Order: sequence, then C-alpha cells, then structure tokens
Amino acid sequence: MEDMAFIKRKSKNSNSFPRPKQRKVAKRTAGPTSLYRAIHVLILEPEADTKPTTPLNPRIGTKSDSKSIQRSQFPPKIFLAPRSEMEDLAFGDHIRAPLLSEGGREGEVVVGIDGDADDDRWSESGGAVTTVVEEENPFEFLGAPSFSLPPPSPIDPFRNHSPRMGVYGWFKLVVCLPIALARLVLFGLALALGYLATKLALTGWKDRQMPMPRWRCRLMWVTRICARCILFSFGYHWINRIGRPASREVAPIVVSNHVSYVEPIFFFYELFPTIVASESHDSLPFVGTIIRAMQVIYVDRFSPSSRKNAVNEIKRKASSNSFPHLLLFPEGTTTNGRFLISFQHGAFIPSLPIQPVVVRYPFVHFDQSWGHISLAKLMFKMFTQFQNFMEVEYLPVIFPYEEETASHLSKRTSYVMGKALNVIQTSHAYGDLMLLTKASDFTKDECSNFLVEMAWVESSFSISTSEALELMDQFCLMNPDSNGLVKFRGFCTVFGLGDNLPSKKIFTYLDVERRGSIAFRQFLIGSAHVRKQPLFMRACETAFNTFCDSESSCSTLTIEQFRDKLQSMMPSTDKESLNQLVHLFDVDEDGKIDRDDFMSCLWKNPLLVALFPALIDTTILAVHA
Repeated sequence: MEDMAFIKRKSKNSNSFPRPKQRKVAKRTAGPTSLYRAIHVLILEPEADTKPTTPLNPRIGTKSDSKSIQRSQFPPKIFLAPRSEMEDLAFGDHIRAPLLSEGGREGEVVVGIDGDADDDRWSESGGAVTTVVEEENPFEFLGAPSFSLPPPSPIDPFRNHSPRMGVYGWFKLVVCLPIALARLVLFGLALALGYLATKLALTGWKDRQMPMPRWRCRLMWVTRICARCILFSFGYHWINRIGRPASREVAPIVVSNHVSYVEPIFFFYELFPTIVASESHDSLPFVGTIIRAMQVIYVDRFSPSSRKNAVNEIKRKASSNSFPHLLLFPEGTTTNGRFLISFQHGAFIPSLPIQPVVVRYPFVHFDQSWGHISLAKLMFKMFTQFQNFMEVEYLPVIFPYEEETASHLSKRTSYVMGKALNVIQTSHAYGDLMLLTKASDFTKDECSNFLVEMAWVESSFSISTSEALELMDQFCLMNPDSNGLVKFRGFCTVFGLGDNLPSKKIFTYLDVERRGSIAFRQFLIGSAHVRKQPLFMRACETAFNTFCDSESSCSTLTIEQFRDKLQSMMPSTDKESLNQLVHLFDVDEDGKIDRDDFMSCLWKNPLLVALFPALIDTTILAVHA
C-alpha cells in the first residue's frame, strides 16, 4: 500500500494522460513515474500476454478515443517495482540498466533507422526481387581487395550563395536600371580606350620574349587607368587595401586566391604583372589583346608538354628582375571564396620568395563569386548594385627553406592564406568544376553530388581529369536520378551487360554503401581502383591471348568471333545487350577487334575485366605467385 500511495501522490502532478476509473488498484498516469515504471515492467517481464496494444504516449500512434487508450494502456499483469527503484527510475539522473541487452531476448524487436536494403537490391531490374547476390569480389583474381570510401564531403566550393531576390532586391533592380545603363556606357568606353592604347603599345614590338621596353610600359598606364574605370563601372567605387605589395626584388612571385574575374583586372591596374593563363583566353575579343601586353604565359591544362614549357617560362621570368611581378592563381579556377581548393605547384617550383595576397568580397544581398553561375548573369547583377565591396590584403612574404620541395612550400603558403581568410583548404580541384559543368549540361538538379575532390582522386588513384570526364560521360548515360544515383538497370544499359550474375557482382562491388544504387564517386573510384592494380594490364593481355587461342598467330578477331566467345561465357545475356558489348570493344569501328581495341576498351572501362576471370585466373595466379 505504501508503494501504491507513492504512485498516487506522484500522479497528481501529471496531466498528460487521463486517469482510468475502471480499476481501483492504482490510479496510473502517463507522467514520468508511470512511464519509467512501464519501461521497467516491459524490460523485466516481457510476457506475451503483457504487451500493450497501443503506444504509451497517446499523442503517438493511431487515432483512438481516450477510453480505449485507458483500457489498453497497461497490461492486466503488472510487476510493481519497490519504491526505491521507482524513485531511481522517475527522478534519477539516468537509467541504471540498459534497455536492451547486448544479445537480445525473445520478444524484443530492434528496428534499424536505415533499414536493410539487401532483400530488394535488384528490385529495380524488373520491378520485383530477382536475385540476392552474395558479396563476392569479382576482381579477386587481380588481387584487388574490396575498397571503402571516406564519407563524401558536403562542401561545394563553387556554389554562388546569393540569396533569392525579395522585395528589396526587386526594388533595387528597378532603381538601379538607369544606373546600370550609365555603368554599361562607362564600361564600353573604358574597354575601347584601353584596347586602342594597348594596340598602340604593341605596334612594332617583335621580340616579345624579352621584357617590354619602358616607353611601351608608360603607354600601358592608359590601359591601367581604364581598368580602374572598369572596376568603377562594376560598382567598386572604393577598394580597401591592407598592407603593401613587396618590391619585385624582394618577392618576384605573387599568388592570390581566385573568386571572380575582378581580381585579374585589379592586379592589372595595381601591379601590371606577367600572368599565367589558359590558351583559350588569347582568343577573347579585346581582352586577348590586353592579356598579350602582359606577356602572358599560356598553358594547356591537359597537355604535359605545355605544362612543362609553362614551368620553364615561370622559372625564366621569375628569376629575372627585368620582368615585372609574376602573378599566379594557384587554385587554377574561381571559387566562392569560402574555401581554398588544392593548389597547383607551378608558382612554387622556382623556389623563390612569394608574397601571398587574399581577396575578400563582403556582401549581404549579392555574392560576387564566379562559381557555378554564368558570366552574363554575374555582370548584370554587378551593374545593378548600388555598390560592391572588395578588400585586398597583402600578406608577409614567404621565403623558401633550403632544399624545400614545391609541395611543402605550397602547403605553407595555403596555410597562411587560409588562416588570413579564416577558411579551410579542401581537396577539390579544377577537375571538379569541369565535372560540375558537365553534370549541369545533362540537366542534373543536384550537381554538387558529382564532386569527387579531384586532387585527392588524382594523387590516390593516378587518374587524370580527362579520364574522369570520360567516365562522367558514361555515368550520365546511366540516367542518374535527381540525387545523382544510378540503379542496377541503368548501370547495365551503358555497358550492354544485361541482367546476369557477373554484372550484378560488379554492381555489388561498387555499391560499398549497400543501398542498391551507386553515385559517380563510387563509379569513378571503383574503376580507378581496379585499373591501379599491378596485374591489370597483364590480365588484359592474357585475356586477349586466350580469346585468340594463340599468343603469336592470332592478332585480330572478327565481330562474329568475338560475339561467339562472349556468348559462350555469358549464355544468359540477351542478343541486344551482347551486340552492344561487342561494339564497345570495337573502338576504331572497323568491324574487327585487335589487341589495341581490346586493351583500349578495358583501359577506358576497367570494370569489364571482371567478365574474363575464367580465361586468366590460372595464369594470373601463377604470375602473382
């Protein structure tokens, strides 16, 4: 009775559940006491006839009236804990015993949050469950272990963060339209005058490998003043400078973060430096001529010879005081300014003193970063602002240590710049922006899901940006959904694999998260992981030799011969899928498949090597041994 009195006293302060009238043993409530008491009872006495038929909290669950809830809230058999235990449960700092034991007991059900997707992994292949594939490594004959991935980064360093236009935004747009027209006129006049002055300064100058003569540099001051007028037309009426640029003799190289097309214009006015730029900039109207006056060093990102020549030119011009400052944007592309992405090493290879510069664009209503936004839209928004803000901070010069590598000097510089900007550096690179652009060309909604941190991928798996773009083309043909995920059916359609066991093993190998779908990151890294294996090329050669039945006499297979071989290996594959797979190996489309076609196809599609383990298993194991 003492225990009952305790429960009765505690239930007076609880109003979350009506007290039942049908029983006089005890008046129970859904307050803290009875709730913990019910938990204690259910854990200690999990009998089949004592399970409640409705939730303990009447606000959760199905709709029912208060009487039915009262009758079914507590089971007829109730274990009353001693008063001391009830006090611990109701008012203790924590529950002293785990709610579920490690091994579990009969009558207990554990519900997972994510659920188990193994049973319906292949439901997309035909609208129903067909096969549950055991987790077997299809590339084990290569010595390739199963791979795991770190969690994808939620960072998108290229996203423009301008808020949506509200009432103030539309009001400002209407008011600033006449101002925008005046600014556009000023922009056109300044660009035309600067172009004429530059053409005059370049007239008759033939030996452009040497520094520009002084009188031509003085004439270029007209263009530099025009560049400041262009910045004024963009709304940069006043530019806040912190620190001072070091002299050419102290720091011949200047590096800066790259947020917009505004920084090159500012540095052209401020320093008139030599810059490193893409070859595509030379063909830009007006701008190309002005860039040539800066004795630009052109580079093709995808040409090893061009990159090598650019490094030699950087060394030559940075080591001579006759040339102006050498300006580089080591990120290689523009970002939103909230992060630093990976640095290219071109500016750090000469091992000369470097002055880092950081540029900020404070804003409230308009993000001035040139990320994933068109140039025309960005310029229009700049013209229709009352004023834009820009801050340039010159940081202390960084002097290289003796025998310091370019990589270490790059890390030191990025740390100093990141600390000044109060941002972190990610492993994204220019290749991520190209992947983002290609994804948008395929009208994918969540384009940021296609970012893979390309600098990390290149260093870890030795795959280039151009190769990643080719795999991106294949992945987009798999018809990803709005979240950038591909199901098994879409995966098979691109390669012509069909709904068979080898293709399911390959898909399961890529599906490291076991959710029945793969993202581009898994497809890219899985392909690169397989191709990186030391036995990969030997496996491809052995497979082709086995196809020909002779290592020396046979060098070409007809389409029909190759199809017959594949048919015998994959008898369950339909004819249409088989033809698609055969034509995938006919790289040069000459109706024949030779060694070069076979090797080239597997190099571009390394996952397909899993189709030939029966042909190369014995040989590869012998070589591996």
